[in-house]
Amino acid sequence: MQKSKEDFLAQINAVSKNTLMETLDIEIVDFGDDYLIARMPVTNKVHQPDGILHGGATAALAESVGSFASHIFIDTDKFFVRGLEITANHLKSVKSGFVYAKATFLHKGRTTQLLDIKITDEADTLISICRLSTISLPKAN
Repeated sequence: MQKSKEDFLAQINAVSKNTLMETLDIEIVDFGDDYLIARMPVTNKVHQPDGILHGGATAALAESVGSFASHIFIDTDKFFVRGLEITANHLKSVKSGFVYAKATFLHKGRTTQLLDIKITDEADTLISICRLSTISLPKAN
């Protein structure tokens, strides 16, 4: 029996318990054949001292959704994923609401992956553009 989309989302979000993703309230909300979407509430927990979304929290959201995307598209019985490099260009500020991170693959190789991650607000305004490279390494036997 195939799992429903809702069951799969619940399963992958359960993995985030007691992690940075739970601390920042990051939740995976949608996925498809070539993308994964997460959201994070913009509250004082992720603000800079002047009351706007901290770029580090944005980068944590981007790395979380990108690494998760790499993770769910590989054979996790044989491989594990690690981030290699992340870049983030912040274009606009956000004070409240939710931000959404959509990770799509630019390259999905056997060993390395390159993801484009766009961060948008609730009005679908582009907030940040991020790139994440990951590596899939074999698990020890």
